Amino acid sequence: MQVVRLASETDFAGWRKAARELRAKGVRPGEVLWTVTGDLFAVSPAPLPTEGGGEGSSFCVPREFLELAETVVLHRAEERFELLYRLLWRLSAEPHLMRIAADPDVARARSLARQVDQAVHKMKAFVRFRRVADAEGREVFVAWFEPAHRVAERAAPFFARRFANMGFSILTPDVCVHWDTRTLGFTPGADAAEAPGEDALEDYWRTYYAAIFNPARLNPRLMRREMPQRYWRNLPEARLIPELIARAEAQVEEMVRQAPSEPTRRVVRAAQRASRDAPYDGQAPTSLEEIAAGVQLCRRCDLWREATQGVAREGPQMARLMFVGEQPGDQEDLAGQPFVGPAGQMLDKALAAAAVPRAETYVTNAVKHFKHELRGKRRLHKTPDTGEVTACRWWLDGERRLVRPRVIVALGATAALAVFGKPTPIAKLRQHAIPLADHAQGVVTYHPSYLLRLPDAAAKAQAYEMFVEDLRFAWALAA
Repeated sequence: MQVVRLASETDFAGWRKAARELRAKGVRPGEVLWTVTGDLFAVSPAPLPTEGGGEGSSFCVPREFLELAETVVLHRAEERFELLYRLLWRLSAEPHLMRIAADPDVARARSLARQVDQAVHKMKAFVRFRRVADAEGREVFVAWFEPAHRVAERAAPFFARRFANMGFSILTPDVCVHWDTRTLGFTPGADAAEAPGEDALEDYWRTYYAAIFNPARLNPRLMRREMPQRYWRNLPEARLIPELIARAEAQVEEMVRQAPSEPTRRVVRAAQRASRDAPYDGQAPTSLEEIAAGVQLCRRCDLWREATQGVAREGPQMARLMFVGEQPGDQEDLAGQPFVGPAGQMLDKALAAAAVPRAETYVTNAVKHFKHELRGKRRLHKTPDTGEVTACRWWLDGERRLVRPRVIVALGATAALAVFGKPTPIAKLRQHAIPLADHAQGVVTYHPSYLLRLPDAAAKAQAYEMFVEDLRFAWALAA
């Protein structure tokens, strides 16, 4: 049995060097025991032979494997080094192994990598700084965080960019991150007792969180998945959550009872000008409120005749990520909101799996009125034609100009036609960043309703996994 001692739990360089030597000597995966410095009985691997070499002493591995391995090493699973060496061993005889998503070893490694990526996202989302004074009386900020995996060093550059002019320290059990506005530094892990107590900033944060909480979109199950309770003790807003959830139902009922707010006369006049069936004439909407009012009055095509109402958008104006769907469905047409039906529920589920907060994204459609045909009492979806997409693109262009997203995700072929102005092959261009004229980047993926239509359970599961990967790619691109 060959025993390998690594310098630390995240010693990727040490694992890579030892794995290369062991593979060159022909040491099989079952003959290697991976451990970390501190094990009394561990010894370093024998040096690489100067001549000859074992079976497969020289071969190349795809870059994809090395990038995957560098991420997997950050996981807390004890099997990670053994799993990666087993994949390395197999790659010499199976050079295309990493393309076989159904292979148990490949699937397991990718699952570990996804969990690490999610841990990085959670750290970015849930670190809360507290203001303290250092030994010289200067103001610094300190946070305590317990990541699910060893990701503090990987996430550190994000915080240095995000808070470039603010000195801070992030304490974790594994390693502590320090930024002095010039350089990043790392020290050994700390204990929770070293973290500072509450400060005055937390009251402001709780006030802000209560103000942006939307009871109409409350989904406790998805909320706990996106904001796991293991992080709550570090979040000042966590103490508000039980009360906000308890009051949500009553708030929604009150919202339903209230009459819808009417747009101002100025907005209506601007919307009437914009809604005429005329070419772009310089009278472009100057606010999202004008677009919402204009959509209700739009006569640029005939779809308004059979629809209950126009359906505009949902989301903040300054969103980095914009989703463009095809058109409202039956439930969206009745509710006046995008993506609230089965496709919207599928989108919510996938966004949560990809660790993308929907509340921070802008959601709209290429066509703003529901195109359908009657079958008895049912209204069945019909795909908008090119003329209808072109007529409604005037509104989408207005949204893009006002929101100015970094990334626009086209959900399905109709949305891709509206975003890119031409037919776009989805399968071929998935997870590609496509430059757009307004300095944004475009991403194309499947519409969530496509996943719902797949009859085969295995195909549906595979398509869902691909959809989640596309959303994760878009969010990383936007960040």
